[in-house]
Amino acid sequence: MNVFVRWRPLIGAETAAGSVNHHTTAAASSPLLAVTVHRRLSPSDKPWTSASGFDAVLDSTASNAAVFATVVLPAVPRVLAGVCCSFFAYGHSGSGKTHTVIGYDEDGDGSGAGLCLEAAQQLFAKITKRGAVEEDQSPLAIGLSVFELRQKAAFDLLNDGTRCHIRQGPDGKVHIRGETETHADGRVRVQPLAQQPCWTFSELRNALHRALARRAVGTSSVHDQSSRTHAVLALELVNAELVAARAALVDRQSELVPVGKRATDITVAEQTRAVLRSPGGTYRPRPDYVINQALIDQVTAEKEAAEARVAEAEAVVASVYERYRDAGLGGKMIFVDLAGAEYNQDSSIMSTATAKAQKPTEKHEARQINTDLLALKEVMRAWATRSPRRRVPYRASPLTMVLREAFTDELAMAGMVVTVSPANTHHAATLNALKYGSLMGTAAR
Repeated sequence: MNVFVRWRPLIGAETAAGSVNHHTTAAASSPLLAVTVHRRLSPSDKPWTSASGFDAVLDSTASNAAVFATVVLPAVPRVLAGVCCSFFAYGHSGSGKTHTVIGYDEDGDGSGAGLCLEAAQQLFAKITKRGAVEEDQSPLAIGLSVFELRQKAAFDLLNDGTRCHIRQGPDGKVHIRGETETHADGRVRVQPLAQQPCWTFSELRNALHRALARRAVGTSSVHDQSSRTHAVLALELVNAELVAARAALVDRQSELVPVGKRATDITVAEQTRAVLRSPGGTYRPRPDYVINQALIDQVTAEKEAAEARVAEAEAVVASVYERYRDAGLGGKMIFVDLAGAEYNQDSSIMSTATAKAQKPTEKHEARQINTDLLALKEVMRAWATRSPRRRVPYRASPLTMVLREAFTDELAMAGMVVTVSPANTHHAATLNALKYGSLMGTAAR
Protein backbone atom coordinates (compact mmCIF):
# COMPACT_ATOMS: atom_id res chain seq x y z
CA MET A 1 0.00 0.00 0.00
CA ASN A 2 1.23 3.47 -0.90
CA VAL A 3 0.52 6.19 1.66
CA PHE A 4 0.53 9.91 0.95
CA VAL A 5 0.09 13.04 3.06
CA ARG A 6 -1.83 16.09 1.92
CA TRP A 7 -1.66 19.32 3.91
CA ARG A 8 -4.54 21.71 3.46
CA PRO A 9 -4.26 25.50 3.90
CA LEU A 10 -5.54 27.37 6.93
CA ILE A 11 -9.15 28.46 6.57
CA GLY A 12 -11.34 31.03 8.31
CA ALA A 13 -10.79 31.53 12.03
CA GLU A 14 -7.86 29.10 12.06
CA THR A 15 -5.57 31.88 10.86
CA ALA A 16 -5.86 33.75 14.16
CA ALA A 17 -4.78 30.69 16.18
CA GLY A 18 -1.77 30.11 13.95
CA SER A 19 -0.27 26.98 12.46
CA VAL A 20 2.20 24.30 13.42
CA ASN A 21 5.63 24.08 11.86
CA HIS A 22 6.05 21.02 9.71
CA HIS A 23 8.63 19.68 7.32
CA THR A 24 9.49 16.49 5.46
CA THR A 25 12.68 14.48 5.67
CA ALA A 26 14.01 11.55 3.67
CA ALA A 27 16.17 8.85 5.19
CA ALA A 28 19.36 7.93 3.38
CA SER A 29 18.48 4.24 3.52
CA SER A 30 14.86 4.53 2.36
CA PRO A 31 12.94 6.29 -0.42
CA LEU A 32 10.07 6.84 2.01
CA LEU A 33 9.48 10.11 3.80
CA ALA A 34 8.97 11.13 7.42
CA VAL A 35 6.97 14.13 8.62
CA THR A 36 7.97 16.32 11.55
CA VAL A 37 5.37 18.48 13.31
CA HIS A 38 6.20 21.09 15.94
CA ARG A 39 3.66 23.30 17.67
CA ARG A 40 5.42 26.19 19.42
CA LEU A 41 2.79 27.47 21.83
CA SER A 42 4.71 26.73 25.04
CA PRO A 43 8.17 25.61 26.14
CA SER A 44 6.76 22.14 26.78
CA ASP A 45 5.83 21.65 23.11
CA LYS A 46 8.31 19.25 21.55
CA PRO A 47 8.65 18.27 17.89
CA TRP A 48 7.20 14.93 16.83
CA THR A 49 8.53 12.94 13.89
CA SER A 50 6.73 10.07 12.19
CA ALA A 51 8.29 6.86 11.00
CA SER A 52 9.47 6.87 7.38
CA GLY A 53 6.34 5.49 5.77
CA PHE A 54 5.06 8.06 3.26
CA ASP A 55 5.55 7.86 -0.50
CA ALA A 56 4.97 11.58 -1.02
CA VAL A 57 3.93 14.63 0.96
CA LEU A 58 1.91 17.28 -0.85
CA ASP A 59 1.86 20.78 0.61
CA SER A 60 -1.09 23.15 0.86
CA THR A 61 -0.48 24.58 -2.63
CA ALA A 62 -1.02 21.23 -4.37
CA SER A 63 -4.18 21.13 -6.48
CA ASN A 64 -6.49 18.16 -6.82
CA ALA A 65 -4.98 17.58 -10.27
CA ALA A 66 -1.51 17.35 -8.72
CA VAL A 67 -2.76 14.92 -6.07
CA PHE A 68 -4.38 12.79 -8.78
CA ALA A 69 -1.17 12.71 -10.84
CA THR A 70 0.80 11.57 -7.80
CA VAL A 71 -1.64 9.13 -6.20
CA VAL A 72 -4.05 7.71 -8.79
CA LEU A 73 -2.68 8.18 -12.30
CA PRO A 74 -0.01 5.44 -11.96
CA ALA A 75 -2.81 2.93 -11.28
CA VAL A 76 -4.79 3.63 -14.48
CA PRO A 77 -2.90 1.04 -16.60
CA ARG A 78 -3.62 -1.62 -13.98
CA VAL A 79 -7.34 -0.86 -14.06
CA LEU A 80 -7.28 -1.09 -17.86
CA ALA A 81 -5.73 -4.55 -17.37
CA GLY A 82 -8.71 -5.66 -15.27
CA VAL A 83 -7.28 -5.08 -11.78
CA CYS A 84 -9.08 -3.55 -8.79
CA CYS A 85 -7.39 -0.46 -7.32
CA SER A 86 -8.68 1.22 -4.16
CA PHE A 87 -7.95 4.61 -2.68
CA PHE A 88 -8.86 5.83 0.79
CA ALA A 89 -8.97 9.36 2.15
CA TYR A 90 -8.35 9.36 5.89
CA GLY A 91 -8.19 12.23 8.34
CA HIS A 92 -10.01 14.09 11.06
CA SER A 93 -13.22 16.02 10.40
CA GLY A 94 -12.56 19.12 8.33
CA SER A 95 -9.16 18.01 7.04
CA GLY A 96 -10.15 17.96 3.36
CA LYS A 97 -11.04 14.34 2.63
CA THR A 98 -14.22 15.08 0.68
CA HIS A 99 -12.49 17.88 -1.22
CA THR A 100 -9.77 15.42 -2.21
CA VAL A 101 -11.98 12.50 -3.28
CA ILE A 102 -15.03 14.30 -4.64
CA GLY A 103 -13.90 17.90 -5.16
CA TYR A 104 -16.03 20.94 -5.70
CA ASP A 105 -16.94 21.27 -9.35
CA GLU A 106 -19.30 24.21 -9.01
CA ASP A 107 -18.80 25.43 -12.58
CA GLY A 108 -19.19 21.99 -14.10
CA ASP A 109 -16.01 22.39 -16.14
CA GLY A 110 -14.00 19.80 -14.22
CA SER A 111 -11.50 22.33 -12.84
CA GLY A 112 -12.36 21.46 -9.24
CA ALA A 113 -12.78 17.74 -9.78
CA GLY A 114 -11.64 15.34 -7.09
CA LEU A 115 -9.80 12.07 -7.54
CA CYS A 116 -12.91 10.14 -8.60
CA LEU A 117 -13.90 12.44 -11.46
CA GLU A 118 -10.28 12.89 -12.55
CA ALA A 119 -10.02 9.10 -12.75
CA ALA A 120 -13.25 8.88 -14.74
CA GLN A 121 -11.92 11.41 -17.25
CA GLN A 122 -8.73 9.43 -17.70
CA LEU A 123 -10.55 6.12 -18.09
CA PHE A 124 -13.00 7.53 -20.63
CA ALA A 125 -10.11 8.95 -22.65
CA LYS A 126 -8.32 5.60 -22.65
CA ILE A 127 -11.32 3.40 -23.49
CA THR A 128 -12.50 5.81 -26.19
CA LYS A 129 -9.10 5.66 -27.87
CA ARG A 130 -8.99 1.89 -27.51
CA GLY A 131 -12.51 1.52 -28.93
CA ALA A 132 -11.52 3.39 -32.07
CA VAL A 133 -8.75 0.85 -32.68
CA GLU A 134 -10.56 -2.38 -31.74
CA GLU A 135 -13.81 -2.02 -33.66
CA ASP A 136 -14.70 -5.71 -33.42
CA GLN A 137 -15.31 -5.45 -29.67
CA SER A 138 -18.31 -4.05 -27.85
CA PRO A 139 -17.36 -0.57 -26.58
CA LEU A 140 -16.60 -0.14 -22.91
CA ALA A 141 -18.43 2.13 -20.52
CA ILE A 142 -17.94 2.96 -16.85
CA GLY A 143 -20.37 1.44 -14.40
CA LEU A 144 -20.89 3.81 -11.46
CA SER A 145 -21.93 2.63 -8.00
CA VAL A 146 -22.30 4.98 -5.04
CA PHE A 147 -23.31 4.01 -1.53
CA GLU A 148 -22.72 5.18 2.00
CA LEU A 149 -22.19 3.22 5.18
CA ARG A 150 -24.00 4.55 8.23
CA GLN A 151 -24.01 2.62 11.47
CA LYS A 152 -24.54 -1.03 10.49
CA ALA A 153 -26.21 -0.59 7.10
CA ALA A 154 -25.45 0.52 3.56
CA PHE A 155 -27.56 3.06 1.69
CA ASP A 156 -27.70 2.97 -2.10
CA LEU A 157 -27.34 6.60 -3.20
CA LEU A 158 -28.10 5.77 -6.83
CA ASN A 159 -31.42 4.25 -5.75
CA ASP A 160 -32.91 7.07 -3.65
CA GLY A 161 -30.85 6.13 -0.61
CA THR A 162 -32.50 2.71 -0.26
CA ARG A 163 -31.36 0.87 2.86
CA CYS A 164 -29.41 -2.27 1.98
CA HIS A 165 -28.28 -5.32 3.91
CA ILE A 166 -24.65 -6.41 4.07
CA ARG A 167 -24.27 -10.18 3.99
CA GLN A 168 -21.50 -12.65 3.39
CA GLY A 169 -22.60 -15.45 1.09
CA PRO A 170 -21.63 -19.13 1.21
CA ASP A 171 -19.03 -18.37 -1.48
CA GLY A 172 -17.23 -16.05 0.94
CA LYS A 173 -18.11 -12.96 -1.07
CA VAL A 174 -19.83 -9.98 0.55
CA HIS A 175 -23.07 -8.85 -1.06
CA ILE A 176 -24.93 -5.56 -0.64
CA ARG A 177 -28.60 -6.01 -1.45
CA GLY A 178 -31.83 -4.14 -0.97
CA GLU A 179 -35.17 -5.35 0.33
CA THR A 180 -36.74 -8.52 -1.03
CA GLU A 181 -39.47 -7.98 -3.63
CA THR A 182 -42.13 -10.67 -4.17
CA HIS A 183 -43.85 -10.57 -7.56
CA ALA A 184 -47.39 -11.70 -8.31
CA ASP A 185 -46.11 -14.80 -10.11
CA GLY A 186 -44.17 -15.89 -7.02
CA ARG A 187 -40.76 -14.78 -8.20
CA VAL A 188 -38.64 -13.32 -5.42
CA ARG A 189 -36.16 -10.67 -6.46
CA VAL A 190 -33.47 -9.21 -4.25
CA GLN A 191 -32.36 -5.97 -5.83
CA PRO A 192 -28.56 -5.76 -5.96
CA LEU A 193 -26.67 -2.53 -5.40
CA ALA A 194 -27.47 -0.22 -8.30
CA GLN A 195 -24.84 0.29 -10.96
CA GLN A 196 -25.44 2.88 -13.67
CA PRO A 197 -23.58 2.29 -16.94
CA CYS A 198 -22.29 5.66 -18.15
CA TRP A 199 -21.17 6.12 -21.75
CA THR A 200 -19.90 9.70 -21.41
CA PHE A 201 -18.07 11.65 -18.74
CA SER A 202 -20.87 14.21 -18.41
CA GLU A 203 -23.38 11.41 -17.83
CA LEU A 204 -21.23 9.97 -15.05
CA ARG A 205 -20.55 13.35 -13.45
CA ASN A 206 -24.25 14.22 -13.34
CA ALA A 207 -25.16 10.82 -11.88
CA LEU A 208 -22.45 11.17 -9.23
CA HIS A 209 -23.62 14.64 -8.20
CA ARG A 210 -27.23 13.45 -7.88
CA ALA A 211 -26.14 10.52 -5.73
CA LEU A 212 -23.90 12.54 -3.43
CA ALA A 213 -26.69 15.05 -2.81
CA ARG A 214 -28.35 12.27 -0.78
CA ARG A 215 -25.34 11.75 1.49
CA ALA A 216 -25.96 12.33 5.20
CA VAL A 217 -24.25 15.25 6.93
CA GLY A 218 -24.32 16.47 10.51
CA THR A 219 -22.40 18.24 13.24
CA SER A 220 -18.92 17.01 14.05
CA SER A 221 -16.50 18.35 16.62
CA VAL A 222 -15.22 20.75 13.94
CA HIS A 223 -18.13 22.00 11.83
CA ASP A 224 -21.86 21.50 11.26
CA GLN A 225 -21.74 20.15 7.69
CA SER A 226 -19.45 17.20 8.27
CA SER A 227 -19.90 13.95 6.36
CA ARG A 228 -21.30 11.48 8.88
CA THR A 229 -20.91 8.42 6.69
CA HIS A 230 -18.26 6.53 4.77
CA ALA A 231 -18.94 7.12 1.06
CA VAL A 232 -17.83 4.44 -1.40
CA LEU A 233 -17.61 5.35 -5.08
CA ALA A 234 -16.83 2.57 -7.55
CA LEU A 235 -15.91 2.92 -11.22
CA GLU A 236 -15.97 -0.38 -13.12
CA LEU A 237 -15.20 -1.03 -16.77
CA VAL A 238 -18.33 -2.65 -18.24
CA ASN A 239 -20.00 -3.10 -21.61
CA ALA A 240 -23.52 -3.80 -22.84
CA GLU A 241 -22.93 -7.55 -22.93
CA LEU A 242 -21.84 -7.68 -19.30
CA VAL A 243 -24.73 -5.49 -18.14
CA ALA A 244 -27.24 -7.72 -19.95
CA ALA A 245 -25.63 -10.93 -18.67
CA ARG A 246 -25.72 -9.71 -15.08
CA ALA A 247 -29.37 -8.68 -15.39
CA ALA A 248 -30.25 -12.10 -16.82
CA LEU A 249 -28.46 -13.78 -13.90
CA VAL A 250 -30.52 -11.80 -11.38
CA ASP A 251 -33.70 -12.87 -13.23
CA ARG A 252 -32.70 -16.55 -13.16
CA GLN A 253 -31.90 -16.30 -9.45
CA SER A 254 -35.30 -14.74 -8.77
CA GLU A 255 -36.97 -17.63 -10.61
CA LEU A 256 -35.06 -20.20 -8.57
CA VAL A 257 -36.24 -18.94 -5.16
CA PRO A 258 -39.95 -19.92 -5.38
CA VAL A 259 -39.14 -23.18 -7.19
CA GLY A 260 -36.59 -24.14 -4.56
CA LYS A 261 -38.94 -23.18 -1.73
CA ARG A 262 -41.77 -25.27 -3.22
CA ALA A 263 -39.48 -28.28 -3.57
CA THR A 264 -38.31 -27.97 0.01
CA ASP A 265 -41.81 -27.43 1.41
CA ILE A 266 -43.29 -30.42 -0.42
CA THR A 267 -40.40 -32.73 0.50
CA VAL A 268 -40.57 -31.77 4.18
CA ALA A 269 -44.37 -32.05 4.24
CA GLU A 270 -44.35 -35.52 2.69
CA GLN A 271 -41.66 -36.77 5.04
CA THR A 272 -43.48 -35.30 8.05
CA ARG A 273 -46.77 -36.98 7.16
CA ALA A 274 -44.99 -40.33 6.85
CA VAL A 275 -44.02 -40.54 10.54
CA LEU A 276 -45.81 -40.57 13.88
CA ARG A 277 -44.48 -39.22 17.14
CA SER A 278 -44.89 -41.48 20.15
CA PRO A 279 -45.69 -40.19 23.67
CA GLY A 280 -42.07 -40.87 24.56
CA GLY A 281 -40.84 -38.47 21.87
CA THR A 282 -39.57 -41.06 19.40
CA TYR A 283 -40.67 -41.31 15.78
CA ARG A 284 -41.85 -44.34 13.85
CA PRO A 285 -43.17 -44.88 10.32
CA ARG A 286 -46.85 -44.21 9.77
CA PRO A 287 -48.25 -47.46 8.37
CA ASP A 288 -51.29 -45.94 6.66
CA TYR A 289 -49.41 -43.28 4.66
CA VAL A 290 -47.36 -43.70 1.50
CA ILE A 291 -44.96 -40.90 0.58
CA ASN A 292 -45.82 -39.33 -2.76
CA GLN A 293 -42.38 -39.91 -4.19
CA ALA A 294 -43.52 -39.00 -7.68
CA LEU A 295 -44.44 -35.50 -6.49
CA ILE A 296 -41.13 -35.14 -4.65
CA ASP A 297 -39.25 -36.24 -7.77
CA GLN A 298 -41.23 -33.77 -9.88
CA VAL A 299 -40.52 -30.72 -7.71
CA THR A 300 -36.90 -31.79 -7.25
CA ALA A 301 -36.50 -31.98 -11.01
CA GLU A 302 -38.04 -28.51 -11.36
CA LYS A 303 -35.58 -27.18 -8.77
CA GLU A 304 -32.62 -28.80 -10.52
CA ALA A 305 -33.76 -27.32 -13.84
CA ALA A 306 -33.94 -23.85 -12.27
CA GLU A 307 -30.50 -24.34 -10.72
CA ALA A 308 -29.18 -25.35 -14.13
CA ARG A 309 -30.56 -22.13 -15.64
CA VAL A 310 -28.78 -20.13 -12.92
CA ALA A 311 -25.55 -22.00 -13.67
CA GLU A 312 -25.98 -21.27 -17.37
CA ALA A 313 -26.47 -17.56 -16.62
CA GLU A 314 -23.36 -17.58 -14.43
CA ALA A 315 -21.45 -19.23 -17.26
CA VAL A 316 -22.58 -16.49 -19.65
CA VAL A 317 -21.26 -13.81 -17.28
CA ALA A 318 -17.96 -15.68 -16.98
CA SER A 319 -17.72 -16.05 -20.77
CA VAL A 320 -18.18 -12.30 -21.25
CA TYR A 321 -15.33 -11.64 -18.83
CA GLU A 322 -13.17 -14.18 -20.66
CA ARG A 323 -13.97 -12.75 -24.09
CA TYR A 324 -12.97 -9.26 -23.02
CA ARG A 325 -10.18 -10.19 -20.64
CA ASP A 326 -7.56 -8.39 -22.70
CA ALA A 327 -9.80 -5.31 -22.88
CA GLY A 328 -9.76 -4.92 -19.10
CA LEU A 329 -13.45 -5.65 -18.56
CA GLY A 330 -14.16 -5.67 -14.83
CA GLY A 331 -11.24 -3.41 -13.99
CA LYS A 332 -12.28 -1.24 -11.10
CA MET A 333 -11.34 1.85 -9.14
CA ILE A 334 -12.83 2.25 -5.69
CA PHE A 335 -12.66 5.58 -3.87
CA VAL A 336 -13.54 5.69 -0.19
CA ASP A 337 -14.23 9.03 1.45
CA LEU A 338 -14.00 7.91 5.05
CA ALA A 339 -16.05 9.75 7.63
CA GLY A 340 -13.95 12.10 9.70
CA ALA A 341 -12.14 10.57 12.65
CA GLU A 342 -13.37 12.22 15.84
CA TYR A 343 -10.71 13.39 18.27
CA ASN A 344 -10.84 15.65 21.28
CA GLN A 345 -9.64 19.03 20.15
CA ASP A 346 -7.31 21.18 22.23
CA SER A 347 -9.71 23.08 24.48
CA SER A 348 -6.97 25.47 25.56
CA ILE A 349 -6.92 27.13 22.15
CA MET A 350 -10.32 26.21 20.70
CA SER A 351 -12.95 28.76 21.67
CA THR A 352 -16.53 27.87 22.46
CA ALA A 353 -17.51 29.62 19.25
CA THR A 354 -15.26 27.27 17.30
CA ALA A 355 -16.15 24.01 19.03
CA LYS A 356 -19.37 22.49 17.72
CA ALA A 357 -22.01 20.97 19.97
CA GLN A 358 -23.10 17.50 18.92
CA LYS A 359 -26.42 15.81 19.54
CA PRO A 360 -26.40 12.47 21.39
CA THR A 361 -27.12 10.62 18.13
CA GLU A 362 -24.17 12.36 16.48
CA LYS A 363 -21.90 11.40 19.36
CA HIS A 364 -23.05 7.80 18.92
CA GLU A 365 -22.26 8.06 15.19
CA ALA A 366 -18.82 9.42 16.06
CA ARG A 367 -18.10 6.38 18.24
CA GLN A 368 -19.18 4.05 15.43
CA ILE A 369 -17.01 5.95 12.95
CA ASN A 370 -13.97 5.56 15.19
CA THR A 371 -14.76 1.85 15.62
CA ASP A 372 -14.93 1.42 11.83
CA LEU A 373 -11.63 3.23 11.33
CA LEU A 374 -9.93 1.11 13.97
CA ALA A 375 -11.23 -2.03 12.25
CA LEU A 376 -9.94 -0.76 8.90
CA LYS A 377 -6.52 -0.15 10.43
CA GLU A 378 -6.39 -3.71 11.77
CA VAL A 379 -7.46 -5.14 8.40
CA MET A 380 -4.86 -3.09 6.54
CA ARG A 381 -2.14 -4.07 8.98
CA ALA A 382 -3.00 -7.78 8.74
CA TRP A 383 -3.42 -7.59 4.96
CA ALA A 384 -0.12 -5.77 4.47
CA THR A 385 1.86 -8.55 6.17
CA ARG A 386 0.46 -11.10 3.67
CA SER A 387 1.07 -13.86 6.21
CA PRO A 388 -0.98 -17.02 5.49
CA ARG A 389 -1.13 -17.74 9.21
CA ARG A 390 -2.56 -14.36 10.16
CA ARG A 391 -6.33 -14.04 9.97
CA VAL A 392 -7.52 -10.78 8.43
CA PRO A 393 -10.52 -9.53 10.51
CA TYR A 394 -12.77 -8.45 7.64
CA ARG A 395 -15.93 -9.10 9.65
CA ALA A 396 -14.93 -6.64 12.38
CA SER A 397 -17.15 -3.91 10.90
CA PRO A 398 -19.49 -3.28 7.94
CA LEU A 399 -16.84 -1.01 6.42
CA THR A 400 -14.20 -3.74 6.28
CA MET A 401 -16.73 -6.30 5.07
CA VAL A 402 -17.74 -4.31 1.99
CA LEU A 403 -14.11 -3.49 1.20
CA ARG A 404 -13.00 -7.10 1.40
CA GLU A 405 -12.75 -7.44 -2.39
CA ALA A 406 -10.18 -4.64 -2.46
CA PHE A 407 -7.85 -6.70 -0.26
CA THR A 408 -8.50 -10.33 -1.22
CA ASP A 409 -7.49 -9.98 -4.88
CA GLU A 410 -3.77 -10.77 -5.03
CA LEU A 411 -3.33 -8.28 -7.87
CA ALA A 412 -5.24 -5.54 -6.07
CA MET A 413 -3.54 -2.24 -5.36
CA ALA A 414 -4.41 0.15 -2.55
CA GLY A 415 -3.43 3.70 -1.67
CA MET A 416 -4.24 6.05 1.17
CA VAL A 417 -4.23 9.83 1.27
CA VAL A 418 -3.89 11.16 4.81
CA THR A 419 -5.40 14.64 4.82
CA VAL A 420 -4.20 16.91 7.62
CA SER A 421 -4.64 20.46 8.83
CA PRO A 422 -1.73 22.69 9.88
CA ALA A 423 -3.92 24.62 12.33
CA ASN A 424 -2.82 24.75 15.96
CA THR A 425 -6.41 23.95 16.92
CA HIS A 426 -6.11 20.59 15.14
CA HIS A 427 -2.65 19.68 16.42
CA ALA A 428 -3.72 16.55 18.33
CA ALA A 429 -5.94 15.34 15.49
CA THR A 430 -3.19 15.93 12.94
CA LEU A 431 -0.70 13.89 14.98
CA ASN A 432 -3.21 11.04 15.32
CA ALA A 433 -3.85 11.04 11.56
CA LEU A 434 -0.13 11.02 10.76
CA LYS A 435 0.47 8.20 13.25
CA TYR A 436 -2.30 6.18 11.59
CA GLY A 437 -0.87 6.85 8.14
CA SER A 438 2.74 6.10 9.05
CA LEU A 439 1.64 2.84 10.65
CA MET A 440 -0.07 1.86 7.40
CA GLY A 441 2.90 2.96 5.34
CA THR A 442 5.48 1.03 7.34
CA ALA A 443 3.33 -2.10 7.74
CA ALA A 444 2.70 -2.33 4.00
CA ARG A 445 6.36 -2.56 3.00
